[in-house]
Amino acid sequence: MKVWPIMIRRVQGHSMVPVLPPGTLVLGWRWFTRLQPGRVIIFSRENRETIKRLDRVEPGGLFVLGDHPETSTDSRHYGTIPRGSVESIVIWPRTSMVQAEEPQLPDSPDK
Repeated sequence: MKVWPIMIRRVQGHSMVPVLPPGTLVLGWRWFTRLQPGRVIIFSRENRETIKRLDRVEPGGLFVLGDHPETSTDSRHYGTIPRGSVESIVIWPRTSMVQAEEPQLPDSPDK
């Protein structure tokens, strides 16, 4: 069976809002060589593909989080995922940590 380097998936659910709202098409690169915290990944868990952000690499696996913690089921609920379950890293749209954690400016004081 031939494995293509690019995979196309559609975001389901609200766990990656606001960076990846439901219905967003993403391109994943299967031929990655390293996983870095902050990257969005596509992985397989319980026979289902899931899109989350890699938070950190731990000795027992990878800790993943959704960008919208109130609606995300992630490593806070099911623990780390095996490195071998990662199918690709998301390469489009760009999903840098700057986008996901844009600072909120305080309200300006009234004059």
